[in-house]
Amino acid sequence: MDHSNISTGTDAIAILLYIGLAFFVAAVIGYLLAAKAHKANTSRLKKAEKQAQNKKRRTLLTLSHTLVIIAIICVGTSLIQRSSSKYSVEKLNYNAPIQVTTDKDYGRGHDEGMLTYEMKIPTSGTHSPHDLKFGFYKERPGYEKLVHNLEHGDIIIHYHPDAPQALLDQLEYLTHFKKAGAGILAVPNPDVPSDKEIVVTAWTKTMQLDKYDEASVGTFIYQNMDKGPEQIPSEVRRGGGTM
Repeated sequence: MDHSNISTGTDAIAILLYIGLAFFVAAVIGYLLAAKAHKANTSRLKKAEKQAQNKKRRTLLTLSHTLVIIAIICVGTSLIQRSSSKYSVEKLNYNAPIQVTTDKDYGRGHDEGMLTYEMKIPTSGTHSPHDLKFGFYKERPGYEKLVHNLEHGDIIIHYHPDAPQALLDQLEYLTHFKKAGAGILAVPNPDVPSDKEIVVTAWTKTMQLDKYDEASVGTFIYQNMDKGPEQIPSEVRRGGGTM
């Protein structure tokens, strides 16, 4: 895995944060100077000198206000970028050897009614016109909507309803990762085979694991996320649940 791009991105985020903090410090200094000018004894100054003093104070205040705005923009942008970098899909590129089944494509029509599927845990087929938001689910959603998520390139991790908390914590962490308009859902599912701990699916792709393995799941996500037959831009999809 090439960490150079991630490292460069992290450095840029840190620099932006430091710039924002520097502007904030400069703004505080400006406010202090403006306050000092305001408290200064101007009784002995001539009218023109008083006007110049007031103009200087107003200039310092305006400059300080501007610096605060710039500081907020820099710090806010760096925090947003840091959050995005934390859950970059590139971090999941473990390049682990995985066994993935390529399933039959049963189509991608839309239907509001109750649907049945050829596969026990379907990875394609007619589905609801509505999808689900990315995230960790404690209650099982219907396959009708889950298949719609797969159509948009999402990854779904199916786990046993009585899974141990340690596994649930790991799956919850993974649901924060996104790529373009696609994301990850972790859902409880009694259809997971008893001899498997999780089943991970993408559109027409299935990987079953006897035991959860971070490298295998990460590799599956990296290789299959955002590769559904209908890709929606992130600015339109906004975390799923919008179609």
